[in-house]
Amino acid sequence: MRKVYNAVPRSVSFASMGLKMLIKVNLLAISQALLALEALATPIVDLGYAQYQGSVDTVTNTTSFLGIRYAAPPLGELRWAAPQPPPTMSGIQQATTQPNECYQAPLGNASTNPFENTSLSKRDVSQSEDCLFLNVYTPGSQVVATASGGLPVIVYIHGGGYILGAASLYNGAELIVESNYGVITVVLQYRLGLFGFLAGEAVKEGGAPNAGLLDQNYAFQWVQAHISSFGGDPTKVTIWGQSAGAGSVIQHVVAHGGNTQPPLFRAVMTSSTFLNSQYNYNDRIPEMLYSMVVDGTNCGSNSDTLSCVRAADVNTLQTLNSNINLGGYYGMLTFVPVVDGTFIVERPTVTLGKGRLNGNFLLAVVNTHEGNIIVDQSITLNVTDYISTIYPNFGPAQITGAATLYQNLGSNVDQANLVMGESMFVCPTYYMLKAFGERAWKGTFAIPPGLHGIDVGEYYTSYLTGPIYNNSQFITAFSNSFMAMAIYETPNHRYTPGDITPSWKKWRQHFTEMIFNKTSEGVPHVYTSTTDMALLGRCDYWRNVSAYSAQ
Repeated sequence: MRKVYNAVPRSVSFASMGLKMLIKVNLLAISQALLALEALATPIVDLGYAQYQGSVDTVTNTTSFLGIRYAAPPLGELRWAAPQPPPTMSGIQQATTQPNECYQAPLGNASTNPFENTSLSKRDVSQSEDCLFLNVYTPGSQVVATASGGLPVIVYIHGGGYILGAASLYNGAELIVESNYGVITVVLQYRLGLFGFLAGEAVKEGGAPNAGLLDQNYAFQWVQAHISSFGGDPTKVTIWGQSAGAGSVIQHVVAHGGNTQPPLFRAVMTSSTFLNSQYNYNDRIPEMLYSMVVDGTNCGSNSDTLSCVRAADVNTLQTLNSNINLGGYYGMLTFVPVVDGTFIVERPTVTLGKGRLNGNFLLAVVNTHEGNIIVDQSITLNVTDYISTIYPNFGPAQITGAATLYQNLGSNVDQANLVMGESMFVCPTYYMLKAFGERAWKGTFAIPPGLHGIDVGEYYTSYLTGPIYNNSQFITAFSNSFMAMAIYETPNHRYTPGDITPSWKKWRQHFTEMIFNKTSEGVPHVYTSTTDMALLGRCDYWRNVSAYSAQ
């Protein structure tokens, strides 16, 4: 008789199976509980029109809310219109991925300036419009909403010549760490190029010529309404921009004739202030650009050209956006802010000259060689021809006067670099400094080669290729000056041990600037220096002819 042996008694086998099932059930319950706890630990902010859930970075001990919609999608009838309130959204929106960037366009690359002539030839007709988002970064892993008080707020406006750039390039958490967790950061996006800065009589009558600037202004209003939900103080807002972002800061300083009510910020910071020619919305060049868009969309025969252009396919518009910008003179921009008579009521230098300003304090920093990357370094034009090319409204007297200032300052390339760098970047910085008077400080980023834009990596250290001078002592000195300004309304507050920055002096009192450089041995060298009086003399000339340069 054959015996059958069971390795495990049946009762034990059933018990094991039950134990396994129990373990599985318990593990599932534990997993679900952990997920629930994780969800509870990840902050959710209720803005009224939507709830957004951010994400925590345990490495930096910061929380980010990415892709918050601050305005309605600027589509259809909202093309070239003032921004409108965002739609109401049900449920919890995940704010964990970078938002769509606005349509981008290239810099001009033509060897001549098409706007020197009285007409423009047609350009061949050949990203997302839905891009009005901002990113909010807060210290810690929990957001503490406050009815009053809260942390100071930095609102950052990206550069890119009003045609390039996006919030995704800038990790606002880095500013929080640099501030010793003393600020909240907001990085905003705004309509660019043709989509943000189309002007002309028709746009004025049926839309908004400075749509991109109005987007920024609307984002500032959003900050006033909602930043307390993130633990920020709306009365302690500093706006900061680089390049066209700094140019945008100028626009908001002079907006509404320098009297925006209620105030939207208390301090302003500019990195490489950019003030290009800013024509009236219906001047020759804005109207020529509008005509190019009308022709490029086959809307010329329509009695309501703006409605026709608004109905055009977005790919057609983006092709025009790219082609028109690319067809501009080398390094120059076509779709830029204008004097619209409502938001920007007059040329910025006029308002600055009156001392009518939004904002109470200014920290302004430039680079030593702002113009070089915007000038064709193989240029063969002499300085006279170069000036007449970039300023098409200059007459013989203005051209000769400006050329005389630079004719002995190096080669024709050197002179062009200086003309561009000083007239559009450095001198507008001094216009701002003079306007703010006793409430302003000036710095220069001089790390070689000192080109436009290379300073950004010293405070946004993950930006593109990172810091050009990766020295922790220098980065602390440079970035802490901005953070101190935003927190304490002065760059002189030292909150990090070992900060090597000397005492800042107010520029208007002493014409003293802070120079951020390094020695030939590679050691940080931060020191004070007196402003070059010859440079100020050239800036006085540029200001005197600003009616012709349209600044």
